Amino acid sequence: METTSPIAPFPPDEHRSRAPEFYGFVAWTSTSVLFVFYVLWALLPDDYIVWLGVEWYPSREWTLLLPAYSIVIVLLTYFVYFAIAIARTPAFSDPSTFIDTKAHLPVLSAIQQFKHADPDVIPELYDIPIGVVNRVVYGPHRQKKA
Repeated sequence: METTSPIAPFPPDEHRSRAPEFYGFVAWTSTSVLFVFYVLWALLPDDYIVWLGVEWYPSREWTLLLPAYSIVIVLLTYFVYFAIAIARTPAFSDPSTFIDTKAHLPVLSAIQQFKHADPDVIPELYDIPIGVVNRVVYGPHRQKKA
């Protein structure tokens, strides 16, 4: 007796690459080694660095400038990201603030069909038009009495 279940009885064999693990290990190892070199360059006296065989290395002022420039670049990145997000935000009066291209609006005749629908039937799913929402929330247009 066969069943037509959409779920397989056994999970399929997974043949995934282990490359991300190796890339992660190489990234972790290389950043650790670079950090050790950075600290040694920042803290060791010049005589020890020359004794290790390094003839030329950047000026020590870069030990402070590199982290400072890095922080400034990160802060500028956040600032530019937020500035672009604010610049691309539509105005409140723009219809794209409350409706988009993916909206599934009902056909006008579909609203009339709901009047005589069976109460046990689940209606078709659609987005409620903003005019209907405003009429329900705010009621009919009323003028204030002076």
